[in-house]
Amino acid sequence: MALMAAARWVLFHINHVIVFILFCTDSLSHAGEVKRKFGLARTATLQVLDTDTTEEEDIFHELIEGSPQLCLTVRCSEENIFAGLSDEFSPARSSTPSTSTDTLSLPSTDCEETERAVQNQAARASNSFGIDAEKARRIVQDALEKQSGGEDVLEEYQTTKTLKHSTRRQLVNIVVSHMTEIHGRIPTRKQRETYALGIVSLFPSLRDPFSTKGYEHFYDPEKGTGYISWHLKTLSRKNPKRARLEMSESGGPSRRRMTDIGQQLEGDACREAISFLVHAADEAEVMQKMKQTFKHRQELVHNPERSADVLNIFPRFLDVRGLINQDFALLFNSETSNKLLERWETAFKQKIINEAQSLTSTAEIQSLISAAEGQGSENGKKKTKICSTEAVERLVNFHKSCTSIEGLISGRESHQPYLLASGRLKSKIDKFYVVVDKHLIPCAGTSSLSAVDELFKVHYVFNLSYEGPLVNVFTFLQTTIYNIDIGLTSESLRIKELRAKLLN
Repeated sequence: MALMAAARWVLFHINHVIVFILFCTDSLSHAGEVKRKFGLARTATLQVLDTDTTEEEDIFHELIEGSPQLCLTVRCSEENIFAGLSDEFSPARSSTPSTSTDTLSLPSTDCEETERAVQNQAARASNSFGIDAEKARRIVQDALEKQSGGEDVLEEYQTTKTLKHSTRRQLVNIVVSHMTEIHGRIPTRKQRETYALGIVSLFPSLRDPFSTKGYEHFYDPEKGTGYISWHLKTLSRKNPKRARLEMSESGGPSRRRMTDIGQQLEGDACREAISFLVHAADEAEVMQKMKQTFKHRQELVHNPERSADVLNIFPRFLDVRGLINQDFALLFNSETSNKLLERWETAFKQKIINEAQSLTSTAEIQSLISAAEGQGSENGKKKTKICSTEAVERLVNFHKSCTSIEGLISGRESHQPYLLASGRLKSKIDKFYVVVDKHLIPCAGTSSLSAVDELFKVHYVFNLSYEGPLVNVFTFLQTTIYNIDIGLTSESLRIKELRAKLLN
């Protein structure tokens, strides 16, 4: 049989006997078929090696199906194992399987298995990092409840007390997606082990009774193997460029910042201040108490389990103007906070209009340029329309003041913040709001420029990522105008090109 591009090396490591077999994916797509073809006992342990990482038999089909061009590498100290292998090597004719068949058995007794299970039972409660099992369970449950398909996994387990192989794969896909969304494309060993412990804590019947911790098939911290490691590796193979980008990017809204903000309330004093804020009538007192609880609020928004509760715990964002600006200034300083409002008219506006005029002329571009050149406040909303149609629609919505504002908010599905412009006509905007998780935060200013300023700041105050189509817009504002995390944030070539034109 001639060697094919889809060929794979498989390592059978059974009872200290090592056998290499070359096979093709078109005829051998499952571990069971390999055993039948080469006359191996059904109890034989099959391991597939990808460089230095051992994959479990259960993902054998996924390995072949998901990476058809993957070349697996195996190391072996048996120098004569390759004797007779050539381009004409045929597994069916090779004597290797047949001569090894007699020794390919893994002797074990019920007594040995029982003794091992008893020994493991005592050690299973521990883990490498002292991770709290209940906390890990809540993390996995939260991931399943928030992401598409998670409810199906929970319902199947509730009904059958187990999961089908396809559902187990779906479970792993969801938790890995949740893990990489929070911790990046290369989560730490502790983070991987937390999710593995969370899975078997939430789904006890998935725990392996014969393993030390019970979750090694999901992630083994000693060997670095398991379903979680496998799926992370698959993601890296499918999108290596994206993985490198996220590894190098550390700037932006999610970066933790050390700030010198003076005296901060803690413990009982902090809890009393939060209770006081709910009913305080004096806005000056509200501003002061919010300043004194800033550190607690930042800990809250950077906690994945509690970040969604910030507007419930601090509801004064919804009725007291200026709190977004205050928190942003505490994160950075007043000079940084004022940069857009102070520099836009003098340093950027006309240059950007000139740059827009050099583009291929369209009716939309001409409309935006005319609006940007207008001096009256009635054209305020138009000034925000400096990007593509899709980005504009995601940036700002118009609300006619005589209609229900709740209906407009509930009808738009968005997890990222956006602006709501309210008025009788689009040319006469009375108020701007920033919408965060269907909550209205009133803007301190009445111009479109001040509204964009607060929309940008909300991402940092609440630790929110930029909306996909608006990433370049917000990244340009972040680095070029506010001068935040320069050199730490990944920027597109167009942003760098535009900045060079504007500043040189």
